[in-house]
Amino acid sequence: MDSSLEPGHLSYGEYYIPGDSTDEVLISCPVCHPSLCNDNLSGIAIATFIAKYLSQTTPRYSYRFLWIPATIGSITWLALNEAKVNNIKHGLVLSCLGDSGNFTYKKSRRGDTEIDKVAAYVLRNSKQDYKIIDFFPYGYDERQYCSPGFNLAVGCLMRSPHECFPEYHTSADDLNFVQPQYLAESFFQCRSILDILNNNHIYYNQNPKCEPQLGRRGLYQPYNGDQDSRLNQMATLWVLNLSDGQHTLLDIVERSGMSFDVIKYAADSLLAYELLTSKNN
Repeated sequence: MDSSLEPGHLSYGEYYIPGDSTDEVLISCPVCHPSLCNDNLSGIAIATFIAKYLSQTTPRYSYRFLWIPATIGSITWLALNEAKVNNIKHGLVLSCLGDSGNFTYKKSRRGDTEIDKVAAYVLRNSKQDYKIIDFFPYGYDERQYCSPGFNLAVGCLMRSPHECFPEYHTSADDLNFVQPQYLAESFFQCRSILDILNNNHIYYNQNPKCEPQLGRRGLYQPYNGDQDSRLNQMATLWVLNLSDGQHTLLDIVERSGMSFDVIKYAADSLLAYELLTSKNN
């Protein structure tokens, strides 16, 4: 192979979706193996469909999608965009998402970030086997985003991790190995993570000294009553008690043992009656 060392260029794809906030969620996937279906095309496809889904909404966060050659691509983007890095509050690297393996989430370097907690919650409640692994400085571009000079809250979502399936980096990584139902599952897992992240607000209780009178506001759920069954009275009490500006909705979910949807509906109901206010207000 003839080669030369001289000035050239590096191509990558970038797509930005503005949200209500300038705080960003980074979605990154490698594109350096376009002939391999699980590694890399599955991540490329999932990121593309997530971008299409989000572009039809007005998300809370802004979203930045990167389709880049592994390692050198993320290093290049970080070098050229260091002024933007502080806007990135959460992130996911997507790869190997089209095979039949169980989901694997690799934590960020910090290990206890919001994206780590949300991903763990979604996988734990997916009714499928999964694995959560700690960060280690090898793999995909999470190791660049999590390098000590940046230390971003970026994890990596996979099914079978790299080097853990015999088809890895062989011609057997093809359309027979990657199946539509597994890609669909991966898409919905990603969407669930991002939907919870988008709604994982922190609230203040506007009546923090003892419980407010809920009955006259229509927020008390009587036994055998005919009110909206989605409104769970214990959920409203949990939300009121833990809305102290320190707990996210996911924190309340974990503490109460209730589902995210039930807790969020209670929070939305309390917001409507001005018993809560968002920390962002």
